[in-house]
Amino acid sequence: MESDQKKERKSIRVPHIYVILIAILLIAFAATFIIPSGEFERAENENGTIVLLPETFSEMEKTYLSLFDLMYAVPTGLIEAGEIVFGVLMIGGMFAVLEKSGLVGIGISKLSRTFGHRPFFVIPALMIPLALLTTFTSAIELAIVFAPVVIPLMVRLGFDRMTALAAVLISTVAGFTAAVTGPATVGVAHDVSGIELYSGYGYRALIFIIILTIGILFVCLYASKVKKDAGASLVSNDGIDQEFVLSSGDIENEKASKPQLLAVFVLLSGVLLMIYGLIEWGWYFRELGGLYLTMGLLIGLITGLGPSKIAETFNKGFQSILLGALVVGIARSISVILENGQILDTVVQGTSQLVSVMPSAFTAVFMMIVQGGFNFLVPSGSGQAVITMPIMSGLADLVGITRQTAVLAFQFGDGFANIFYPTSGYFMATLAIARVGWDKWMKFVWPLLIIWYVLAIVFLVIAQMINGGAGL
Repeated sequence: MESDQKKERKSIRVPHIYVILIAILLIAFAATFIIPSGEFERAENENGTIVLLPETFSEMEKTYLSLFDLMYAVPTGLIEAGEIVFGVLMIGGMFAVLEKSGLVGIGISKLSRTFGHRPFFVIPALMIPLALLTTFTSAIELAIVFAPVVIPLMVRLGFDRMTALAAVLISTVAGFTAAVTGPATVGVAHDVSGIELYSGYGYRALIFIIILTIGILFVCLYASKVKKDAGASLVSNDGIDQEFVLSSGDIENEKASKPQLLAVFVLLSGVLLMIYGLIEWGWYFRELGGLYLTMGLLIGLITGLGPSKIAETFNKGFQSILLGALVVGIARSISVILENGQILDTVVQGTSQLVSVMPSAFTAVFMMIVQGGFNFLVPSGSGQAVITMPIMSGLADLVGITRQTAVLAFQFGDGFANIFYPTSGYFMATLAIARVGWDKWMKFVWPLLIIWYVLAIVFLVIAQMINGGAGL
């Protein structure tokens, strides 16, 4: 009893995510008074992308932000991240409709029966498709979409919501980090660096297989402990797991009606349209949010919910995911302060100088570390590529490593950090959906992160030895 009370007191000391983000915002604001203001010249490359021009950095008259700038940062961040916030809210609304219509319960019931006698098979059966989808589309934000479905399924199979959260986040970040043809990361980085688009895919595919396999084994190991002893769960003592099961309904003996079957067809068609839109049309959260809204309305009407009931259900969905949506905007406010203080380019210049003086054997590894640090300031993978890769690709030429290796260092630095940085909006939104604290997640995932980063160093060394993997 006494040990439980001590654990409870410790958990209470963990700051709320809003507190963590505001603290980081204040640090960023203070940094604008210390770090000199500066900027690079920018130009449009042959593909129409606006990139930084290396060796054009110059200091400028110091920009001093006022307390009003600090006060406006959060609402500005919410406005600038408006389409992401809207998209996240629509995800919550759509899934609330799916639950109310009974589709989630039917799907979970079907999967529960399929994997009931072999529950551990559900982990690779879910993680492999999610990882493949992410490695080809860069759509790491799909974790937000799948988490509400996977959580009740895992709990019904005798696991916990941490297992479900891990299956979703680890698979998507593995696919995103070792993206084979990810247009938002590898595509942009290759474009900016002047490399043949998606070249070196063979080596990245090998890396993808290795880190995903390790991720699956890591999740299975934790799941086996929970299956044997519920007390081994990191989230078993809060009673929240069963709430997810109850929300998905209890329809073990119920078959899908004709309207529900039609709704399933609409849902699957919407998913296929989403994948095509992501790959071919470059869809982002504005388009995805509109699609989720349309799918929710159609499914609700087909299953007989009625307009008012659909509106009420969407509202409940908004409430369930509001924390995750707001976190995205607050995290964006940090970048707002750095950009308005004119110190973001100065940070890029300073880190590039550090990289240039490193011994050539460690340059690629240090690039990964720098990219990881920069990802804290600019969580967007494509945004980070546009800002840093013109500099890093030029440095790669100077120190004798291939640009392909520099891109790989960018992928590792940008990718893995997405499942532990509190400034990563999609990650914090997924935690909010699963109702898992950041501290509990870090307690769970840190051993895997160490393994992955050690492997990343090995992969970078090998990449340099084989000329960046461009021929694979």
